Amino acid sequence: MTVSSSYMSSTISTSRGTLQQTMLGPCESPNHGPSASFRPPHPDFNDVDEIDLLSVSWNQDYGCFAAGTSSGFRIFNCEPFKETFRRDLKSGGFKIVEMLFRCNILALVGAGGNSHYPPNKVIIWDDHQSRCIGEFAFRSDVRAVKLRRDRIVVVLEHKIYVYSFIDLKLLHQIETLANPRGLCSLSHHSSTSVLACPGLQRGQVRVEHFGLNMIKLINAHDSNIACITLTVDGLLLATASIRGTLIRIFNTVDGTRLQEVRRGVDRAEIYNITLSPNVQWLAVSSDKGTVHIFSLRVRVVGEDSSSHLTPGQSPALFNQTSSTSIDALISPSSGANPSSSLSFMRGVLPKYFSSEWSFAQFHLPEDTQFIAAFGSQNTVIIVGMDGSWGY
Repeated sequence: MTVSSSYMSSTISTSRGTLQQTMLGPCESPNHGPSASFRPPHPDFNDVDEIDLLSVSWNQDYGCFAAGTSSGFRIFNCEPFKETFRRDLKSGGFKIVEMLFRCNILALVGAGGNSHYPPNKVIIWDDHQSRCIGEFAFRSDVRAVKLRRDRIVVVLEHKIYVYSFIDLKLLHQIETLANPRGLCSLSHHSSTSVLACPGLQRGQVRVEHFGLNMIKLINAHDSNIACITLTVDGLLLATASIRGTLIRIFNTVDGTRLQEVRRGVDRAEIYNITLSPNVQWLAVSSDKGTVHIFSLRVRVVGEDSSSHLTPGQSPALFNQTSSTSIDALISPSSGANPSSSLSFMRGVLPKYFSSEWSFAQFHLPEDTQFIAAFGSQNTVIIVGMDGSWGY
């Protein structure tokens, strides 16, 4: 099947009418055993003359991560840490490798030197068949790809395309401000369908509630957006700007700012923001060589903070029928981050003195980009672009 359209800058082809998702055998469920400290780079990534690490990305439940290399891609399990499988291609490597939980379907975007898969194409790869089963071609380079079980989202610098996963039909087109970072976040539970991306104005985030047929524009920052993350159900949004000093958390339905935390005072490039599955913690990594951990003051109503919920178990999950059903699920929490001893003079002294600060930090090499995620039993998993990892 091949689909072409004059009003969109893409061509789609697939070798069959529908895409089938089955569980990958090699990517096993993690064992929740004790873990060690930070580990040195993976041995195969040490020799830059042979293999370059081009990208690292988590799957939707943070149980695995994918590494795009100059020769192909590799999939790793987090707990216990191990490489589960790899695919090496003579044609070149991949700058984007997007997993779909732990199933056989991946989205791949080639690096600049890949002769078969250029950076303006998205390849839907079936690893059980070890072949491409679908392809999206665009006139400009692909900046990011996001997957959920019913959607494929392709991010270009000025536009986002949303496709049906079943038949690859185009469902939505979203115009954005220049988005070279490919910023986009998706909810991952089947009961909600929420997408967050940059809006058309500086510092603005556009939130698409597809299930509610509603769009919310949130003026999150004065500067351009640098990072955005949704909770699993799309109920909460965390954002940072290119200044990298403040992280803000919003209600995605009415746009209310629920909390603001401070990473630091100096300008920093934010690499990633991640929220724990039980919406209890927030982690931020930056080019300052730190991962900051914050306590969230917003909780899902009915949540037991002592439990460790998986995305499928969250009490926040609901059928999207009205905005009021969402508002009722958010309540303030008694948890607190450290603040200045002068915070009682809020409104008199500069805003800095009333800020909430992280209650824990991990210090890492400043010359390496790191991304963080929450594992089991309140652990934090950290992976570096130098091939190092730890939790």
